[in-house]
Amino acid sequence: MCIGCSTTHRLGSNTLKLLRFRPQHLFERSDFIGGLCPKDILNATFDESVLKVSPTTELLTIYHDCNRPVPQYNSTYVGDLICGDGDGDDDDTISYYVTRNLSSPVLDGIRGQLDEFGFSCKSVNIRVSGGPWLDALQKNRTRDNLQKALAEGFQLGLNQDCSACLASEGACGFNRNSGGFVCYCIDEANNRTCSSRKKDKAGISFGTIAGIVAACVLLVAILVAGGVFCIFRRRKKTHATQHMSKGLPITSTSSRETSSYQTSTTISSSSNLALLPSISYITNASTYFGVQVFSYEELEEATENFSRELGNGGFGTVYYGVLKDGRSVAVKRLYERSLKRVEQFKNEIDILKSLKHTNLVILYGCTSRHSTELLLVYEYISNGTLADHLHGDRAEARPLCWPIRLNIAIETASALSFLHKSGIIHRDVKTTNILLDENSTVKVADFGLSRLFSTDQTHVSTAPQGTPGYVDPEYYQCYRLNEKSDVYSFGVVLAELISSKEAVDITRHRHDINLANMAVSKIQNNAVHELLDPSLGFAKDPEVKRKMISVAELAFRCLQQEREGRPSMDEIVETLKGIKGEKSGTPPDVVDIVGSGEDDVGLLRHSVPPPLSPDIDKWTSSSDTAASSF
Repeated sequence: MCIGCSTTHRLGSNTLKLLRFRPQHLFERSDFIGGLCPKDILNATFDESVLKVSPTTELLTIYHDCNRPVPQYNSTYVGDLICGDGDGDDDDTISYYVTRNLSSPVLDGIRGQLDEFGFSCKSVNIRVSGGPWLDALQKNRTRDNLQKALAEGFQLGLNQDCSACLASEGACGFNRNSGGFVCYCIDEANNRTCSSRKKDKAGISFGTIAGIVAACVLLVAILVAGGVFCIFRRRKKTHATQHMSKGLPITSTSSRETSSYQTSTTISSSSNLALLPSISYITNASTYFGVQVFSYEELEEATENFSRELGNGGFGTVYYGVLKDGRSVAVKRLYERSLKRVEQFKNEIDILKSLKHTNLVILYGCTSRHSTELLLVYEYISNGTLADHLHGDRAEARPLCWPIRLNIAIETASALSFLHKSGIIHRDVKTTNILLDENSTVKVADFGLSRLFSTDQTHVSTAPQGTPGYVDPEYYQCYRLNEKSDVYSFGVVLAELISSKEAVDITRHRHDINLANMAVSKIQNNAVHELLDPSLGFAKDPEVKRKMISVAELAFRCLQQEREGRPSMDEIVETLKGIKGEKSGTPPDVVDIVGSGEDDVGLLRHSVPPPLSPDIDKWTSSSDTAASSF
């Protein structure tokens, strides 16, 4: 049905407006288009055997026509809504809304309030997309954000048999009597597709035959012209490559890189020639080593012209998008098309295409090197970065308890151990590159700086790069990174997990600006309790305190100035699992808790304190560490 310039669909007593047509159709409720306070609000129900709801959809509940005010708890998921002219007279009514499915365990703490809502008010359930606007509503529960979350709509997909029906020139439908899918054909309705023998077999006219012949002739002419053009272009490209072989120095810049820093380097002609052919054949097929190649236009449409930004960092900006097959994705758009960016682009594809691990982010695909822009397409991780939850926007709304933090440490260490066993150094381990899904499961991301190393190598020579506060201090002595450099960076992550402090904060005392130096100093001076985050409950729970101090001791080992003193990632994984399984009353191997309540770290007390990390002097802003470089 069409109303004005919009396509609508009747669903029971409700009208849905079609926002976008594709295998996953995007709808919004027409009764909420004009405002948030319609007179007659009805629930929209439908048979999910025909219309499948997208897994990213949330069920928002609005409580309206309440017979009395309901006292509100301080909850991220509950807001109020005034309907009327807002002048406080009797015409004004108060409605309430809950931004999560009522069966969600995150609402367990406010069940009493929800019962009050159910007793005093009428309710309606409205499906909304679980994307950025719903997250914005939960952070800032305003009328405008509620309107935007509802206007975002929700996705419905057709029965999987519909594609086969459409391919057979039928129309998809639903049989109310049998309760199943039906394919409507020209002369009858079938269970799946229209039979080919039922198609019209009328003779083909002379005009149709002439048109087909003319089209074939034109196609042959186009193919011949295209072949001549390709040969000419290949010769021209070969000629240009011969000129490049004489040497092409290229100076890279990092003016826009905020969370990483790099000095200018000169790339020799041999590296240029090795790089360009290795990636140029991406355009010759729809996949590149098993990774799908997307067109720029396809991703531009998926991200709605790159309008929904998720974050930005040292190498590019990340946008939320929905592919034509219904998958929610994060699309990273590299800042510039320099040769170094192409190298990082290729590097991330080369690494992620062959690695499969529960705690590594999945790369769905990329654009061609010849695309308008370099784009990488990842699975969408909806719960933000670890940095967000420790000291960012999500820290107050959804603080991470100690057991979850310990699991995050174990899963991150497992991912890094897997990389090292695969011969890969991550080289940019930090909390903004550790993503969390809705279950707080870790997904390690951003492999643009990563490098492969041989099993017989003890180090890798590199150009300066990394993130202030996380860089191995030994790098400034020998300018080489190896897997123990990842261990040092992971030690900083452990310090963030137990303290909830940022890796670099220029508002702290000069000697504590760098969290790594602060952590080592507190442990050496028998003041580890000053490092731990008191909100995690270590003062009231001896077992939590014992485990947090054990993790602090492990962080100390990871943060040793000399890499020989640091454990391997395998050893770190086993140590963390041992800490998690530690029973009450079992003392740690290194740390003793004395009766006075002070933390006695005897075996660590005599270690030589490290000097201030050289990267402190290079740091100019504490806020950039929290910027995601996904």
